Amino acid sequence: MPPSPSEPAQLLDTLATLKVRKVSFELARWRLPVGAEGVYGCIRHPGACLAVPVLDDGRVVVLRQYRFAVARRLLEFPAGTLEAGEQPLASVQRELGEETGFAAARWDSLGRLLPCPGYSDEVIHLFLARQLTPLSDPPGSDPDEDLEVVTLTPDQLEERLAGSEEFLDAKTVTAWFQARAFLTRESRS
Repeated sequence: MPPSPSEPAQLLDTLATLKVRKVSFELARWRLPVGAEGVYGCIRHPGACLAVPVLDDGRVVVLRQYRFAVARRLLEFPAGTLEAGEQPLASVQRELGEETGFAAARWDSLGRLLPCPGYSDEVIHLFLARQLTPLSDPPGSDPDEDLEVVTLTPDQLEERLAGSEEFLDAKTVTAWFQARAFLTRESRS
């Protein structure tokens, strides 16, 4: 009888670990629930959070941010890595202020996302941020962040989703569809 799919894999041996900043790369030998054994690499990540900030007039706040791994600027919603012991809501509130200069009075959960489960255990907590007000003294982004705050109407954002030359990352696309569904359900009730 084959093992249950809900049975966890069994770690047989950790071969190497490389820790860089907040994440680590682990190379290990595993026995999978189906009985197969192999060496697998995994990025171990402390988790992240993302805000879909919506202004009172309906425009959304996004960032044009340089990402060295793809050597280009992407349109993204504000997001960041959880600090040790930090709760997702506290993290996303901090990130929104640091990256956009806004604070939000209303927060709604949009669920969680596994962006790359084939090679990472990262979980991103998604939030809708509304009733935005500019901070009088924004803390500013991290010194290594190259970003520009941009506001778009939902239609302008959707145009970019529909194949413009400007790249959007997967977490932003997913979060927008979650936010749009949430707002649609809310407007019907």
